Formats: sequence, structure tokens, C-alpha cells
Amino acid sequence: MRFNPKARLDRGQVRDSGRGRSGGGLGGALGGRGGGQQIRVPGGIKAGGGMTGLLVIVLFVVLTQCLGDGGGTGGLPGGSSTGLDPAQVQGSERYDDCRTGADANESADCARVAVVNSIQDYWGDNLESMSGTPYQLALTTTFQDTVSTGCGDATSQVGPFYCPRDSTVYLDTGFFDEVLERQLGGPDGGFVEYYVIGHEYGHHVQNLTGSMGRVRTQQGPDSDAVRLELQADCYAGMWARGATRTDDAAGEALISELTDDDIRLAIEAAESVGDDRIQQKTSGRVNPEGWTHGSAEQRQRWFRTGFDTGDFEACDTFAATRL
Repeated sequence: MRFNPKARLDRGQVRDSGRGRSGGGLGGALGGRGGGQQIRVPGGIKAGGGMTGLLVIVLFVVLTQCLGDGGGTGGLPGGSSTGLDPAQVQGSERYDDCRTGADANESADCARVAVVNSIQDYWGDNLESMSGTPYQLALTTTFQDTVSTGCGDATSQVGPFYCPRDSTVYLDTGFFDEVLERQLGGPDGGFVEYYVIGHEYGHHVQNLTGSMGRVRTQQGPDSDAVRLELQADCYAGMWARGATRTDDAAGEALISELTDDDIRLAIEAAESVGDDRIQQKTSGRVNPEGWTHGSAEQRQRWFRTGFDTGDFEACDTFAATRL
């Protein structure tokens, strides 16, 4: 992926909480639960326990956040769809030098800002016409070690997740090297992270449109939980299809090039986080009744569905007879 050097980046959409500090996010402004609440997963499993425990967390944590009492049609204070309040976006200086697409071409941090800008511009331009629901901006918070969220406290072992209570995507950037690449054998490359961010913003779209409230069954190959996750993969594919048509606030293109290799990396990343692949690596056997996100084949196929069609209705996994 190449970014347009002339594009201006909106740094207000991404913040960094630093190392071992409270993330804060927009939780206080939204009236969600503050710090002191540890994120838990079904069955009372907590973060930790080496590779197996960590991978169980990766499988379950997004579902835990989505099915908590913070689900539903959330969003930012005042229903803002035009920008985030700079007073609410505070943290370290990690992104201070991310100003243009040229910076994004030189820095992984600035590329992250550009990708978040692109994803939000895509949904801002399209969600209401596709679904009847206006898009509301969501914050991305990067962190190291620990972070406090509207859904409770999280550690780096949780992996990337979206918290509907504060409309924020949380991302420990070390996840991609430590877990996805080294432990799960996933691919290495910039677009791997962008696929994951696109997936997490897919959960934000589901929060806005009410899809999270449709989840009743939480495990199994045909469960609502799997349908929710595959739909988020499909939404990530939709953004990837339209990425080169996204703009900054002045109408300047954000992304100048998206290659076949970028899409290959996204599909390989989707494969690496399939439930069957993770189960095989961690326990040596595959048990579909324990699935929460879908198989490697399903995750690849639904990303491709979004990318190939760009059709919001085609991503309705809840209506699909074949997952």
C-alpha cells in the first residue's frame, strides 16, 4: 500500500496511551465503566497462561466486549460524525509527527493513522446510504502492557479488540510480531495490521447498526458469534475494495495504491486466525463446537466476499444459509 504524499492526516482519530498507563479513551465521557474492571472471557478465563491462554483470549475477547451490556447502538458524545473532540484525545506524543501521506509512507505509526482515516472516511461516505444508519467516528487507542477501557482493564495478551462502551478500537501493536507472526505463523507485512484494524472497525459498524444485539449463541460453527466475526471480516474486505477512493478532509486521496500483494497478506492473515487453525496449533485437534470466529476458510472467504462485491447486503452473515 502507498499513501498519497499530499494527503493531510487527522491525528485526532488515533491516540497512544503509552506503556503501562491508563488508556482512558472516551469511557468517562460516555458514562461507561471505568478502570478497575478486568476484561474477562467466557468460562471465567483470564488473560495469561502462556501461548495457549493467550490464544484463547484472542479467540474470545471481542465476543466478550460485544455481548456485554455495553452493546447496542453506541457512538460518540453528541452523535458527532464530523470529528473527535481534541480534548478527549490525549496521550503520549507517538503520533505528533504524523501530518501527511508522505509521513505515512515513511512511518508505520503514521501509516496506522492514515489507515484509520481511510476506514472512517469509507464508512462515513457509505454507511448511511447502505444501511440507513449514519456513521459516527470511533477512536483508535494503541497501548503497551496494559490499558484501561470502558469495557474493563486489558493487558497486551488480549490482542486487538473493539469496546462498544466507549466506541474505541484498542491495539497493542506488538501483537502482530509476537502473536500473529511468531506464535500463529501468520504473514508479516503492513497490510496484515490494516486488515485487523478494518475488522475491528467492522465491529464498530455492527455496534452502530445493531448487529451486536442479534448475538444469542456464543459458540459453535453456526453460532451467532461466528456470524458476527465473519461479518466484520466482510466489512474489512469492503473497505479494502474502496480504500483508494477515500479522501482527507480537503478531498485529497489518502491511498494512492493497493496491490494484489496487500490483499494476499490480508487473506493469509485471515487464514492464520481461523478457529480451526488456532485449535490445531494449541491442542492438536479441531473442535468446531468451540468456534467463536469461524474457520480459516470461512474467514478468507468472507473477506473476499466484501472485497469482491463491495455490497453491504452480501455481508449479511446472519441471513446466510452457508457460513
